Amino acid sequence: MTTYYDDRSVRVTSTALRVDEHSYPLAELTMVWHRRGSRSWRVLAGRGAIGAALAGPLVAALLGIALAVWLHRSLTVTIAIVGASVLVGLAVGPLADVLFEHLDRSYVRGSRELEMWATWRGRPVRLLHTGDALRFGQIYRAVQRAMERVPSGPGPGPGAGPGAGPGAGAAQNVIGSSGTRPSPRSRP
Repeated sequence: MTTYYDDRSVRVTSTALRVDEHSYPLAELTMVWHRRGSRSWRVLAGRGAIGAALAGPLVAALLGIALAVWLHRSLTVTIAIVGASVLVGLAVGPLADVLFEHLDRSYVRGSRELEMWATWRGRPVRLLHTGDALRFGQIYRAVQRAMERVPSGPGPGPGAGPGAGPGAGAAQNVIGSSGTRPSPRSRP
């Protein structure tokens, strides 16, 4: 038995898919597809807040320099205001690294809810629901690899006709794209 993916709640092997306490033999899954939900405004607002946090010190530095020039004070006061503004602008350096890391993680996780569905024993079943795009992609690809290696049933019987390949007449395991349900097609 080959394990394609394994974490605390999902395990994909060459024989079955286990999600939490439910186990689905791969031979009983005839179609697998995914759906994308609507965007999460909370995630998008978080990204905007990170952008504002990145721009804040730079804007403050520019405003400080503009204020120093506009005030027409003595050279010492102008240099002090410009110096303080430059220091505020430089503060964005170490802060930017942390903020960019959070922004990168936000894009890796994604901003949509993702669902994996399958036809199991003749009815559609939601196998997985997550907002983590990276994890979802890893699990979905693991299911694809596992389904590609599942035999699709016995070969054609006598008189199956010309062009009938292995598994003709048996239900095929199909991996579909996003949307409602994929139309059946041959596996590569």
